Amino acid sequence: MSGKVLNLSDLPDEVFAQKMVGDGMAIEPSEGIVVAPFDGRVKQVFSTGHALVVESKEGLAVLIHIGIDTVNLKGEGFIILVTEGQDVKTGEPLIEFDMKLIAKNNYSLKSPIVLPEGDGIKEIEFTGEKEVMKGRDVLMNVKMK
Repeated sequence: MSGKVLNLSDLPDEVFAQKMVGDGMAIEPSEGIVVAPFDGRVKQVFSTGHALVVESKEGLAVLIHIGIDTVNLKGEGFIILVTEGQDVKTGEPLIEFDMKLIAKNNYSLKSPIVLPEGDGIKEIEFTGEKEVMKGRDVLMNVKMK
């Protein structure tokens, strides 16, 4: 996902802002596409298309959640491009989303990128990027236990 990098604490959703789902960052997207952050496998796709979990070969799970409360759109404005269990390569398109439709329905586009399975993580190093380009820039480096 390309866009402006935000801290989770900047999100208008306490569940993500308080890191109840996991640690990570958020992106305010500049375009309506989510791509694979690394080579791995699609672990879970939410039927409404607003979120998915990608897992690396090392076992790192990353939840990519498009916007806040966008589950309420019930799939409208989201095009799922992958299936659960599918192998993906870095930069491969996963979901397309209609930014105008989301904004028109008064939902925040700020999108949490979190690590929901924190037990297996030894260390998270945030790169300090202020803007990221999909398939190119690194948001965080994670060391597994």
